[in-house]
Amino acid sequence: MSLIQIENMEFYAYHGCFDEEQIVGNKFKVNLELETNTTIAENSDNIEDALNYQTAYLVVKKQMEVKSKLLEHVCNRILTALYERFPDKIIKARVKVSKMNPPMGGQMECVSLQLER
Repeated sequence: MSLIQIENMEFYAYHGCFDEEQIVGNKFKVNLELETNTTIAENSDNIEDALNYQTAYLVVKKQMEVKSKLLEHVCNRILTALYERFPDKIIKARVKVSKMNPPMGGQMECVSLQLER
């Protein structure tokens, strides 16, 4: 088994419970781990036999463009979309979405939610 990691993808998105967050937006970082069997691709050197990283990124990007109130909802949508796109390639997946500088009344780098399926 192999572990594909796409780390620190940056997006400007409109997720949050406050109306202002869905209007002004915020910076988010997304980390993705996809466990997959790469044996065929290792030998064939053919992208059709691999879990395409570019396509995985585009799946995440598309889901980050959909407004949500909760990070839980965003993570769930990302994982659902990835499993729909790669039904025979993903063995296990983990996504972590971090909201940078969240409006929580104190100084912090981010708040994150991680979901695994």
